[in-house]
Amino acid sequence: MDIPRKLGILIYTAVPAIVGGGIVYHFFGSYLQVGIFEVLLFIAALGIIRN
Repeated sequence: MDIPRKLGILIYTAVPAIVGGGIVYHFFGSYLQVGIFEVLLFIAALGIIRN
């Protein structure tokens, strides 16, 4: 996988991180759950990029 495609995937996962973080905070009301969500999304993005 070339570098522009990897950067595109990272940008593509940045939008769900921002919007999804707001949704998670709305439902749970705590930044701890938002942090867990962000870490899981980051791990998923790294898994996609490494393949």
